[in-house]
Amino acid sequence: MSSLYDACIMEEDGRLSEKIVNEYRGLNLSRPPRLTWVSTAEEALDMLEKRSFDMVVTMLRLVDMDAFTLGEEIKRKCPSIPVVLLTHSPLPSQFDPVRSKSRGVDRMYVWTGNADILLALIKSEEDRLNVAHDTQKAGVRLILMVEDSPLYTSAILPILYKEVVTQVQNVMEEVLNHEHRLLTMRARPKILVTQSYEEAMEIYEEYKEYILGVISDASFPREGVVCDDSGYRVLSHIQGQQADIPLMMASTESSNRSVADVLGIYFVDKNSPSLSGDFHHYFVNKLGFGDFVFRDNDGRELGRAPNFRALEKMLADISDECFYHHWKKNDFSRWFFARSETLLANRLRPATDEDFRGNIADMKAFILKNIQERRRNRQKGVVVQFDADEFDPETEFLKIGNGSLGGKARGLVFASTLLRHHPELHETFGEVEITLPQTLVISTEGFDAFMRENDLKWVAKADLADDEVIELFQNATFPGWIDEELRAFLKEIRHPLAVRSSALFEDAQFMAYAGLYHTCMISNDNAELEVRLNQLISAVKLVYASTYFQGPKSFARRVGHRTEEEKMAVIIQQVSGRRWGEYYYPAVSGVAQSYNYYPFGKMEADEGIAAIAMGLGRTVVEGEQALRFSPRRPHILPQFSRVEEILKNAQQSLYALKVGSKARCSVMTLNSEIEKLAIRDLDGSGPVSYLSGTYVREENTIRYGHQHRGPRVLTFDKILKYNMFPLPELLAKVLDIGAQGMGSSVEIEFAVELPLAPGEKGRFVLLQIRPMTDRDELADVVITDEEKGAGVSVSSHALGNVKGQPVTHILYVKPDTFDLKHTREIAREIGRMNVEMARRQEKYLLLGPGRWGSADRWLGIPVTWEEISEVCGIIESSHADLKADPSQGSHFFHNITALGINYVSILEERGDYFDMEWLLKQPVAVDGEYTALASFENPCVMKVDGRHAVSVLLPPE
Repeated sequence: MSSLYDACIMEEDGRLSEKIVNEYRGLNLSRPPRLTWVSTAEEALDMLEKRSFDMVVTMLRLVDMDAFTLGEEIKRKCPSIPVVLLTHSPLPSQFDPVRSKSRGVDRMYVWTGNADILLALIKSEEDRLNVAHDTQKAGVRLILMVEDSPLYTSAILPILYKEVVTQVQNVMEEVLNHEHRLLTMRARPKILVTQSYEEAMEIYEEYKEYILGVISDASFPREGVVCDDSGYRVLSHIQGQQADIPLMMASTESSNRSVADVLGIYFVDKNSPSLSGDFHHYFVNKLGFGDFVFRDNDGRELGRAPNFRALEKMLADISDECFYHHWKKNDFSRWFFARSETLLANRLRPATDEDFRGNIADMKAFILKNIQERRRNRQKGVVVQFDADEFDPETEFLKIGNGSLGGKARGLVFASTLLRHHPELHETFGEVEITLPQTLVISTEGFDAFMRENDLKWVAKADLADDEVIELFQNATFPGWIDEELRAFLKEIRHPLAVRSSALFEDAQFMAYAGLYHTCMISNDNAELEVRLNQLISAVKLVYASTYFQGPKSFARRVGHRTEEEKMAVIIQQVSGRRWGEYYYPAVSGVAQSYNYYPFGKMEADEGIAAIAMGLGRTVVEGEQALRFSPRRPHILPQFSRVEEILKNAQQSLYALKVGSKARCSVMTLNSEIEKLAIRDLDGSGPVSYLSGTYVREENTIRYGHQHRGPRVLTFDKILKYNMFPLPELLAKVLDIGAQGMGSSVEIEFAVELPLAPGEKGRFVLLQIRPMTDRDELADVVITDEEKGAGVSVSSHALGNVKGQPVTHILYVKPDTFDLKHTREIAREIGRMNVEMARRQEKYLLLGPGRWGSADRWLGIPVTWEEISEVCGIIESSHADLKADPSQGSHFFHNITALGINYVSILEERGDYFDMEWLLKQPVAVDGEYTALASFENPCVMKVDGRHAVSVLLPPE
C-alpha cells in the first residue's frame, strides 16, 4: 500500500516483481509471491474483505490514513496477518518497537532504494512462520539476530539472506536431482529477528538446540528501556551454555570491540564501509558456509574441502592435531548443518571425547563412517545427473542427457527404490551387502543425437543383416558431448563394465523384449584412457546397432510396434565379480521368479523358482545347464537325486570376461570379450573350490574337502545346504517384496560374491527386476477327461491360457533324422521355414525334443527369436538322448510367456504324451532335411488351462 509515486519509484527503481520471480526461480521455488498494489486505505480494507492475503506492506503515509491507524484497522479485521511498515527515512519517534506493535505494525524497515529489503522481509516472515515446524520435524538450524534499529535491520537482513541463498545455491551444484534440490533449499538455515532482550532470550530458550549462530547488537531494550549491556548479557548467557556456538557482536560504537574481545567473539562495526564483507567473513569462517577449511591451532590454513567427497579424502590425511582442533569446536557438524545436512550433523553433534576415550583414530573413523553412510544413503533410489566436475565415483545411479532412461533402467530405478524402502531386508541379512551395481545411463537423448548426426533413421525400415548394421554403426560418428562425459567417467572408474540395452519397450509388462538387444562386456583395464574410451564407445555403438537387429524387428512386428518408434538408452554398469587370473566373473549368477510355472513334488507354484550357475549370467539367461531350485525348498533338487544324475546334470562350463593380457582393445564385435571355460580346466582357487565337491570314482560318491582326488562337480551344496551364503532365504524375501511392490509376479536377475576371507561380507547384487504374467489374471479354461482321452497330445506341464486355438500347421523335427550334433543345422532350417510362413502370414505349432531356445546345442534346438517369430505354440517333446529341464529362467522363455505363446513340455514320466505316430501319418506340405511341415484342411484345436498347467491338442474333426 503506497502512493502512486512510491509505487512507481519502488517498481521502476527496484524492479520488484522481476526480482522476486528471479529470486524464487533461482532457488527452484515454483510459487513466488504475487504482489497486489493499492493506493488508499479504503481500497486496502475493501480488498482484505474480498480476498485472502499473507502479508501487508505499507508505506508510512497514504492519502487517507497513516500506517499505524491503518494497521490497527487491519488487525481488527485480520488479527493474524503480519503488517510491515516501510519508510524512506528513520525518524526515532516512529521506531519505538513496543509502541509500534501496540499500534498495529509488526515490523518496520527503511526503504533506501534497494529492492532486496522486500525479498528479505518476505523471507523473514516465512522463517518466523515455519521455524517451529521445520526445527521439530527436520532439525533445521536457525540464526538468531538481535537488532532494534529498523535502519540497521534493513541494512543487515538482506546481507544475511544473500549469504544464506548463496550458500544454498553453491550446495545445489552438488545435489543429486530436482527433489534433492528442493529439499536442500527448504532445509536452509532460518533467520529470526528479535528486537528486545526478553524476546531474544525467549527465542534462544525455545530453540537453543537448533541455534547455528547468534548476531547481536550491543544495546537494545531490556524491560522497556534501552540498555548498553543488553548485547553482552545475551551473548555471555549463550556462551556460558553452549560455548561452541559462533557469536558475533555488531555495534555502531567501536568501543564495544573490547566487550567482544572479553567474550572472545567476532566483532563488526556497523559503520564500516565493508559491512557486507565483514558479514561474509563471519558466515564463511565462523558458521561453516563455503568450503571446509582445515586450520592449525594458530589459524593457518592447511587445506580446504569444497564437498563431501573432498572432505572424506582429506580427513584420512590430516594430522591428529589438526583434526582434534576442529573436533573440539564441533566444526564438522556445523559445516554439515550449514549445508542443510541435518541428519548427518545431528549424528555428529552429540559425540564427545569421552565416547571414544580420547582416541583420535576412533573419532576420525566415526566421522568417516557417518559421512560415507550418509553419502551412500542419500544416493539410493536417486538418479543423479552426471556432472564431470562433481562426479563422485561411488554414486550408485547416474545419467547422461535428459531423455528417457528406457525400460530396463526404469526397472533398476524401481529396484533401488525397493531396497531403500525395505530397511528390514538389510537388517535381517546383516552379514550380506545387498545392493545394485554402480550404473550410468546414457538416456535416449544420446541415441537421438547419434541417429540424427549420422542420418541413420532409414535403417529402421531397411532389411539389413545384423553384421551390416554393426558395421554401419561402428563407422558412424559419436556425439562429442557424450564422448566428453564418458571420458570424465572413465578417469575415475577402472572396474570391468557391462554395456547393456535399455530400449523404451524393454522389460515392459506383457511385451518384455527380454534378451533381444545386445549386451557387451569390456575389461576397462588398459593403461591408456583413450583406448578404454574407444572400447566403451564401440560397445555403446554396438548396443545402438542392436536396436535394428532382425530379432527385435521380428518381435516388434509380432506385438504391433513400429521399429522406427523404438529408442535406445544404454546402461553402463559395473560387472559383479572378482578377478581370477586372466578372467573376471561372479561366484554365482542367476535368475529367480516369484511364480513357479512347473512345481515339482512338494514345491508350490507361489513359492517361486530360481536357476543359478557359476560365472556370468549368460549361462542361465540363454538356457544352458544350470541348477534349478525353489528358494523356500532348496533341499528339493530333482535333477540331483542320485550321483549319476548329479554327474549328468551339473554345470560343465562357465562364461567369464577376459581381462589383463587376454582382453582385446579392438573395435567390439558380438561377445568378443567373453570366453567359455570348462569347469574341469579351472585350478582349485576361486569360487569353484567352495561350490563344488569331488567325485570319488571308487566310492561312486561326491566328497567335500581338499584331500580327495577326482573331477570337480558343481553342486552348490555350501550355499543350498550349509548356509555359507543365505541365498535361498534372501531370494525368497526379495521376490516377496518385489512382487508386492510391482503388483504382479516378478523375475529378477542377480549375482553373488561369496565371503572368501575372514571377516569379509558377502554381496548380493540385484541386476534387474521385471514383471511376469500372473496366473491369477488368466481366464478359466476347462479341459474335460473326454478331451484328454481324445487328444493326440496331453501335458501336465503347460504354460499359456487358451480356450481353443486353431492349429493348421505343425512344424516338427523329424525323429528319424534327429541327432544332437545337428541341432544348429536344425535351427537354421527352422529359420528358413519361418521366413516362408511369415511371407504367407500364417502361424504354426512347433514341436521338437529338448529345450527350445537354449544356447547349449546339447540341451535342445538353439533357435533364436527371429527364427521362430511366427509360432503360435511350442511343444518340447521327449527324446531318449536328450533330458533337460524346461526353458524356465531364460530370456527366450520370458519373451514367449510375455507374448502369450502357449508353451508345453511333454514329461513322459508324469504321464504326458504326444502321439508321434499320428503326426507322421499327416500330409506333409514341406519336407526338409531335418524338419517337416504338416498342414491340415480342418485345424487341430489346442487348449491350455494356465491355472492348472494342463494342455491338450485335439485332432481335426
